[in-house]
Amino acid sequence: MALCVLCASVLTSDSFTMQTLFSPFRLGPYELKHRCVMAPMTRSRADAARAVTPLTATYYAQRADPVRGASLIVSEATQVSEQGIGYPATPGIHTPMQVAAWRGVTDAVHAKGGLIVAQLWHCGRVSHSCWQSASAPGGAKPVSSSAVPMAGQVWSATGLVPAETPRALGLDEIPGVVAQYRHGARCAMEAGFDGVELHAANGYLVDQFLRNGVSHRTDAYGGSPANRIRFLREVVEALVAVWGTGRVGVRLSPTGGFNDMRDSDPAAVFVPAATMLNDYPLAYLHVVEGLPGSALAPPAGVAPIASLLRKAYCGSFILNGGYDAATGEAALARGEADLISYGIPFISNPDLTERYRRGAALNAADQSTFYAGGEKGYADYPPLA
Repeated sequence: MALCVLCASVLTSDSFTMQTLFSPFRLGPYELKHRCVMAPMTRSRADAARAVTPLTATYYAQRADPVRGASLIVSEATQVSEQGIGYPATPGIHTPMQVAAWRGVTDAVHAKGGLIVAQLWHCGRVSHSCWQSASAPGGAKPVSSSAVPMAGQVWSATGLVPAETPRALGLDEIPGVVAQYRHGARCAMEAGFDGVELHAANGYLVDQFLRNGVSHRTDAYGGSPANRIRFLREVVEALVAVWGTGRVGVRLSPTGGFNDMRDSDPAAVFVPAATMLNDYPLAYLHVVEGLPGSALAPPAGVAPIASLLRKAYCGSFILNGGYDAATGEAALARGEADLISYGIPFISNPDLTERYRRGAALNAADQSTFYAGGEKGYADYPPLA
């Protein structure tokens, strides 16, 4: 199952002087000890009720030391509704049981002095009818901006199956989907998170409204860039109304091809989207655009545009996609970002920042365990002696 663990960074043991990566940074109301953020990564360890478990609390607490580990943890993507489900064993944040379970995670992180925000997720067309409620409007079909199926396969309860054609959300339904995100934000606050990040990247629902490779709408949510960013704006407004100033982040992947995503002119929609976000008191904009040669690099023929979003967006800016200590420091020193998020290195190195600081060797990640369930490859990686 290739999910958000793809938002990862290559391993390194290079040792050199880094003046920016380890410097403090103020992010909204929070003072971060350094610039190394833990990226959101699907780990597929939720129980049958899609609630996280005590093992999840252990996993995040291991990485929560604000000096040795992550200055900020972005949680794995977590569904805001039953309609938003797309994969087995992924957690939700829309029922009282799920909220109570996440409270165990946030308490464990805060006991270590760490910060954690919840990434709010709706898979949209990257789903299967087996996850959908038969009583939902239109029956048990995944929803999207348009009735455009994803090429390839999706996960069902029995394994990978061909993607289904989704049902285009009606104009009368969209406010209800925005309300799902609002409810998820309220649940995240009740669960004790320090903020929320809107998952508007990687081909999931918000991204399906943004990019014209999927969005074929001709109404107020389609066509022009201003119309295609409308759904993003409405969801951001809902989250900010719950969380207030400086505690909402947004994640975009303007040039990524994951989940069969494409756009005829990414800059034409994502630069206005980044500009629009200046209207809101966000904590940050988190952009996924991989370095050349990394798994998240733009597909052949697609020009990178993260630098354009950096210029358009006036707030704190996080970059993700194939960075190690050296390339992260270089990007910060050039002013390309304020913070760098790391994925796979944080899976196998709970004390990643301390290892980068010392120039110590990194534990190798066992990719066979990324979505395997259980402790192995999850909460059993050793810290430095």
